[in-house]
Amino acid sequence: MKVECWVIGKTAFSYLEEGVDTYIKRLHHYLPFEFKQLPDVKNAKNLSKQQLKQKEGDIILNALLPTDQLILLDENGKQFSSVAFSKLLEQLLMSSQKRAIFLIGGAYGFSKAVYERSNRKISLSQMTFSHQMVRLIFLEQLYRGMTILKNEPYHHE
Repeated sequence: MKVECWVIGKTAFSYLEEGVDTYIKRLHHYLPFEFKQLPDVKNAKNLSKQQLKQKEGDIILNALLPTDQLILLDENGKQFSSVAFSKLLEQLLMSSQKRAIFLIGGAYGFSKAVYERSNRKISLSQMTFSHQMVRLIFLEQLYRGMTILKNEPYHHE
């Protein structure tokens, strides 16, 4: 199975981009992985929050395949410890589906249609993080999960 992390738009901060690049490189050691930046919505500043979510949702839904496992990173999703998340990864990797897509939405979250299409929602924390910081935090957790599965010494209990 290929694992992908999709985000809306580019990272605005070089320090986050550097961290994201570090974990993308590390993840390639463990699994087929792709970090995909979906295009920003044009004229987003002229749209309401709802219109922006709808247009971002259209971009997301048009990029998905019917067989994709879509996992939203959402504040109302299920929370996992790092070890429990590694077990979820193991289940995904052993499934017959070809792609698991972890989706980080824009600043205002997801459209109703994206929620309806999703297979599950996970939350990184009860705290709120910027959608740009979540990229780095999630990729580190994905890397951590893979090192747990491989019994490597990165994670400490």
